[in-house]
Amino acid sequence: MAKAHEKKTLNGKTLRKSFNNWFFWNGCSQQAESMLGMAFGQSMAPVIDELYEKKEDKAAGLRRHITLFNTESQVGSVCNGIAIGMEEQLANGVGTPEAIQEAKVALIGPTSAIGDSLWVATIIPLLLTICLSISSSLAETPWVGPLIYIIVYPLGTYLLSWKIFQLGYRAGLEGVQRFMVSGQLDKIIRAVTILGLLVVGALTASFVTANLNIDIKTATQVFDEATQAYIPGSISVFNLDKLLNTVFPKIVPLALTIFVYWLYTRKNWKPIVIMLLILVLAAVFTAVGYIPGIGAFVG
Repeated sequence: MAKAHEKKTLNGKTLRKSFNNWFFWNGCSQQAESMLGMAFGQSMAPVIDELYEKKEDKAAGLRRHITLFNTESQVGSVCNGIAIGMEEQLANGVGTPEAIQEAKVALIGPTSAIGDSLWVATIIPLLLTICLSISSSLAETPWVGPLIYIIVYPLGTYLLSWKIFQLGYRAGLEGVQRFMVSGQLDKIIRAVTILGLLVVGALTASFVTANLNIDIKTATQVFDEATQAYIPGSISVFNLDKLLNTVFPKIVPLALTIFVYWLYTRKNWKPIVIMLLILVLAAVFTAVGYIPGIGAFVG
């Protein structure tokens, strides 16, 4: 172990190498025995190599970082940062190996839950939705959407993970815990959720089509002096779609979307069953002359 007056501090190159090992290769060694344990050990390898000189210390350091570990890879990079900070303290005689293990285990649940809900279930679908919308709106250059995704996704993921990694290293376990309980994380999740709902709402108005083919015709009668009888006058047509769109634009597609969402979330209907229901409704209503545009929702 290092002596007290030989304080060791990791250089930036080692930190970047450790992060790159995790970011680019964390899924390559995932297996049932230790999940992401081997990947975590690979990430810690350059750190252990710089902090310790003796072969025995290096071996012990690597062994304690290849145990069972699992998380969401992007947000979970904060675990790597915290472990590196604690390992650096341990190399300078502060802390214990058991404390590092306890911190890693304690962070598995929170980082997995936050990462899956914020990154996997919100940010990635949101980015995909935006890029698909761009492709659909550009008939002559639909490849622009996938190109944007190919560029933005890896670059954004890398930068986000790197910042979270640095946060873990600089703030440490206590700093990250303070951030989680301060309410700031909830505000970030809420803001991203609202943004996602705005995009979904805009896409609903753009891509979901459901028209009510209901016209109410009213005719007036005019008294003819020559024949002394009432004759047909002007005919006015009252279109229900126009009235609804004047009061609440796109209310019918919105109602259809909410209905589908209700079936999926509240009634636990499977997507294939919902699609079949929409197809049946489209066929029935089209046959009788109503809602001819509902088929566009399926297509």
